[in-house]
Order: sequence, then C-alpha cells, then structure tokens
Amino acid sequence: MAGDPEDGMLSWDESVFRDEHVFEIDYVPETFRHRESQLESLKYALRPAARGSRPLNTVVRGPPGTGKTTSVQKLFSELRAQTDVRTVRVNCQVDSTRYAVFSRIFEGIFDYEPPSSGISFKKLFGQIADRLVEDDEVLAVALDDVNYLFYENEASDALYSLLRAHEAHAGAKVGVICVSSDLSLSVIEELDSRVQSVFRPEEVFFPKYDVDEVVDILRERAKRGFHDGVLGATELDRVAELTAESGDLRVGIDLLRRAGLNAEMRASRTISVEDVEEAYEKSKYVHLSRSLRGLSESETALVEVLAEHDGEQAGSVYEAFHERTDLGYTRYSEIVNKLDQLGLVETEYAEVEGRGRSRSISLAYDPEPVLERIEG
Repeated sequence: MAGDPEDGMLSWDESVFRDEHVFEIDYVPETFRHRESQLESLKYALRPAARGSRPLNTVVRGPPGTGKTTSVQKLFSELRAQTDVRTVRVNCQVDSTRYAVFSRIFEGIFDYEPPSSGISFKKLFGQIADRLVEDDEVLAVALDDVNYLFYENEASDALYSLLRAHEAHAGAKVGVICVSSDLSLSVIEELDSRVQSVFRPEEVFFPKYDVDEVVDILRERAKRGFHDGVLGATELDRVAELTAESGDLRVGIDLLRRAGLNAEMRASRTISVEDVEEAYEKSKYVHLSRSLRGLSESETALVEVLAEHDGEQAGSVYEAFHERTDLGYTRYSEIVNKLDQLGLVETEYAEVEGRGRSRSISLAYDPEPVLERIEG
C-alpha cells in the first residue's frame, strides 16, 4: 500500500458501518425499489380497510428473498400511521397452529399475551372479535410463511376461523393476506372446500430480482449501511453475482454485513473481494439456517440422523430416528414430507429387488454445515 501503512487501518473506535441495522433481515428500507406493481396490488386489496370496510383477501407468492414480507410490513406500517386499522403479522414458521396464530393476533390487539394455559380457543377467538366490534375496528392479518400452517395441517382451520369471524360475531371485519415462499404449494387448492368458498383471494406474485435489480438494491443498502468508500464497484458486482446465483436477496444482504465484519477483522477501512468470498461461505446458508430455526425437537432429530447416516438406506435412517425419539413410522413419514417441502431433504422412490418400491432420503446440503448450524 502506498504511503503510511496505517492509512487504511481502522482505529479501535472506528467501524466500516454507518448503520449495521440496515443489513438485518427485518430492516424495512425507506426506499423500496422494483416492487412498485406488487405494492400497488396490495394497496388495492387493503384500501377498503382505510374506509372502514373489510379488506380484500390476498395470496402473495414468490421465491424466498423477493420482498414479500418487506412489502407487507411497509404497507402495514403506513396503514397504522394513517388510519385506525389494526394490523397483525404472524410468523407462521414460529406460530404454526391455529391457536398460536390467534394468540399472536390477541397480543397484537390487546398489547399483552393471552394466558399460556386455561383459555379455550373459543374464548380467545371471542375476545378478539368482541374487541374489534366494540371499537369498530378493521383487522388486517398477514399470515407470513403460511406454508408452515399447511405443513402442520392447520391452514384450513385457521383461515376458516378468520374468514367466518363476521358470521359468529356480527360487525367483525377481518381481511387476510397469506404469504407463501413455497412455489410448489397451491394455497387455494390445498384448502378445504368450506374455506375455498369464502376465501376467493386476489393474487400477487413476486418474481426473483434480475441481476441489475439486485445491484441497484444492494448499492442502496450499502450506501445507507457503510461509510463512504468502504465498498467499491468491483466488490459490489461480486456480491451481486453471488446473490443472483443464490436467487435470494437475503443472501446478498447478509453477505454485505459479513464482508464488512471481515474487513473490520483485518482492521481495514475497505472491503476486498477476498472478504466477500470468505463471507459467502457462511451467507450462502441463510435459507438453511432459517429453516433449521423453525424445526421442532423431533424434526431436528431427524435432520441430525440424516446427517450422521448420509447415503444409508431409508430403513436404517428410520431405525436410528426411532431409537433417538421413540416415535413411530407414521410421524417419521410426516416429518420427512415436511422436510422435503422445506427443501432440507431430497426424496425419491426406486425399485429395490425383492422389496418393491423403496423411498431413499438424503440431505439437500452437505452434512457438515447442517450439523454446525444445529449445534451452533
């Protein structure tokens, strides 16, 4: 490096970050680019709520990391600021039963959690609906990652209760936005006919960002999050390439943060391509980490068993799982199906001589990063 070698070095109280929060997954940017038509469609569905009527029900679909949650959060924030509409976003990866969904709605309306035991669903539901009627308020509920409700066979019951609220409690006005990242799931077709008859949603699709859009979004995020001169054009292009490869904008945002931390580890004022490449080794597993965080104890146990018995016959995998959890084959099969839907495992049927069709199961990732993230 030309000149004083200390020129490019950070002192103890310096950082490459102007605002590190900009790189967190739940950050809602002030300027939200390349989703104008989707935002307009969602506004159209929510506009009746601002006039005191029930909003239109909506299904929002698209691959992970395409701006679905951010769009809903942005519009919910605007609704709360400008109207009396109640908005509640439920993370169905965490709250994946009907009771858990309504507990989160209760908390959103009353500003405290319901008792953890001793209150029936009917009473919980009744208190929510009564408050809405009493205050003459409209409720807009976003079921984010609604696919998790389907994996647990809870979607139809949860939606039925929300959509029929006005029948059980005259004057209750509730609209639902279902957000799904599972493109193989047909939200409407998978619902019971009793729900399909009243749901009839608007549909809004979020496609993957193209490379130019990724560069634009990441440049804006870097401008807000880093000090001037920290991220050069070459480094930004490399981040964008890796993000486009993964198809998930969240990988790119996490990659920027980790690359910044790598630069700080070197006490450098600028991010290098090497910082980016090194960061990608962890950032590329953003989807894996997120999926693993939402698993139950028995689901995590099966992932561990698969990691430890990688490439072995399905029979020996089940035996090891049963030994560890004492659960039977029916529950094992249900968990395999859920992990398959989440993209954590790959399953295929093959003819086995003397045994007919047999299902083989393997992890969709190398065992090492999976076990690292479970143990970490």
